[in-house]
Amino acid sequence: MTTPNTSNAPNTSNAGGTGTGTPPPSPRSPLTASAGRVFDAVPPTALVLLGIVSVQVGAALAKNLFSAAGSFGTVALRLFFAAAVLMLLWRPSPRMNRRAWTVVLGYGAVLGLMNLCFYLALDRIPLGIAVTIEFLGPLGVALAGARRWLDAFWAVLAGGGVVLLMEGRGELDLVGCLFALAAGVCWGLYILLGAALGRHTSEGSGLALGMAVAALMAVPLGVADSGTELLQPWVLAAGLGVALLSSVVPYSLDLEALRRMPPRVFGILMSLEPAVAALIGLVVLRESLYWSQWAAVLCVVVASAGATRASRPAS
Repeated sequence: MTTPNTSNAPNTSNAGGTGTGTPPPSPRSPLTASAGRVFDAVPPTALVLLGIVSVQVGAALAKNLFSAAGSFGTVALRLFFAAAVLMLLWRPSPRMNRRAWTVVLGYGAVLGLMNLCFYLALDRIPLGIAVTIEFLGPLGVALAGARRWLDAFWAVLAGGGVVLLMEGRGELDLVGCLFALAAGVCWGLYILLGAALGRHTSEGSGLALGMAVAALMAVPLGVADSGTELLQPWVLAAGLGVALLSSVVPYSLDLEALRRMPPRVFGILMSLEPAVAALIGLVVLRESLYWSQWAAVLCVVVASAGATRASRPAS
């Protein structure tokens, strides 16, 4: 999955100081400070594109891990290692008010469920199609409350993409498509909760705590499903790679990019994610799509970019 990269998410990286009762920023580790200096030298557009490629390569690696660890076990490894790395990087303080903890718990629960649904979809349908269907979630958030005819056009274009995707070929697994759609609903909720997370936590502390909550949800399921298979050294190494590529690297790149570019521009760039997912699926997983499915991906990409570009800038 995507990851949870958020195509139309508000800037949660700097919002921590705006909410009431927000804790002060956690002290940065030397590693985090060094990474910040490296990020400063890279254009924000490049950071977003690198994040997109990273999360989709991570999804391809995860799919290759399913045969050994299963989809539940792969999610468990990803979230466990991602939580561990982010907690070490941000060292969040648990001293928060009740409202902040409520947001963190909700954010983590949605994050965990989104990953579970996406990996269950990825186990059944090609990567490019899974991400395209899942992307309907953030697109729905962008179009929510639309009033203009042009917004209706973007919605119709996205709907046309879905029709093309399902066009009477019979190869697509319906259950997999429903799991991808459920992941998209969670992605939309993730975006909305991300805004609240930014208001009640500082820097990456909310993300780290939310990831820990998601890991607490997923690890018992993964252990119950895969058992000792998860303890094989190569499986653990691959799980760490999935966590870094799918969560730690792209989330960190997105947070840094959002500090330096308007959220609307960020959203337009993130609209490329379904197309990148289809290309990664073709190159890494050898998952070829029909011409109608490539056209469907293009419809969703254009609809997302158009809806994001036409949205009103945040005040």
